[in-house]
Amino acid sequence: MEVMRAAEEREQAGGEVLHLEVGQPSTGAPQGVVKAAEAALRSGGPLGYTNALGTPELRAAIAAHYADWYGIEVDPARVAVTTGASASCVLAFLACFDEGDRVAVSSPGYPCYKNILASFGVEVVDVPVDATTRFQLTPELLEAHAPLVGVVVASPSNPTGTMLDAASLSALNSWCTLNEAQLISDEIYHGITYGQAAETAIASGSDAVVMNSFSKYFSMTGWRLGWLLLPESLLGAVERLAQNLYISAPTLSQLAGVAAFDCHEELEGNVRRYAENREILLERLPAVGIDDVAPADGAFYVWARVDHLGDSQDLSAEWLDELGIAVTGGIDFDPARGGRYMRFSFAGATHEMREATARLEQWASAR
Repeated sequence: MEVMRAAEEREQAGGEVLHLEVGQPSTGAPQGVVKAAEAALRSGGPLGYTNALGTPELRAAIAAHYADWYGIEVDPARVAVTTGASASCVLAFLACFDEGDRVAVSSPGYPCYKNILASFGVEVVDVPVDATTRFQLTPELLEAHAPLVGVVVASPSNPTGTMLDAASLSALNSWCTLNEAQLISDEIYHGITYGQAAETAIASGSDAVVMNSFSKYFSMTGWRLGWLLLPESLLGAVERLAQNLYISAPTLSQLAGVAAFDCHEELEGNVRRYAENREILLERLPAVGIDDVAPADGAFYVWARVDHLGDSQDLSAEWLDELGIAVTGGIDFDPARGGRYMRFSFAGATHEMREATARLEQWASAR
């Protein structure tokens, strides 16, 4: 957020910024969603509260999505529509954990997991991961940090872009079942992959909690719409929490969101652009001397080691000031080792990726 703020201030002062820091699509919602929203607005009907778990139509559409993408039958009653994946985190963590519970998260990893858990009095068990485990948790790592009440994983991951294959996800599910730990799987970047499709945790265990969102693949970040897949034992708790904390997800977003599942052709065009941007970074960053990167299996990030060039926070400030390139230092994602790493987002325009890498090459050659 500090990088984004500094980039905004530079732009307001008339400076140019190439945005490789933002973790959101640069495209808007698909046209089918926009048309559905327009129709809902023009209908003249009230946009009042919905059921706390979402409209029946959207819950059914999400359930059908699992049959279409994963070949898995999901009861719509297990779907809880949320105010974005951020609300999914809040609801899932409150429903699953109590104060003092030990919950494992990976470092590097999405910082909001730790911050939300800590705000609820949960003991965050920060598990360092690296290239030896493809920057993902493993049963062996969990065993070394046991006992645990919960485990949070993300595949594809933010910031590394790495994924858990079916066998790895199944092994984590099995460990959690054996050790009576609740597995929570963040699958917000599903659909944005480069080669192998992402696996869902419910394929190997119906007791897992799955978080997903319309923000990334569906390009609907500001619409604040997400969902949870829940075991039956958690439905009542999540419904009551949602009623008290949010009442319901935005009604207009829910009405329009049903149409998102018919917009795959347009959305796959976005993924093709991400793939092109990814190739540009992976091909040209080595010319800057940045060649130690995590496997960018999915999402729209390159997680790269940069400590041979300097501290990532210092480099981030220097590149914005001197080159007009906004990138994210790794300290938020890994407080202990993040100064060695940089996260490059390739969610933006392709020409920005080309121009940014060209400027970085010139910077490197002048050092």
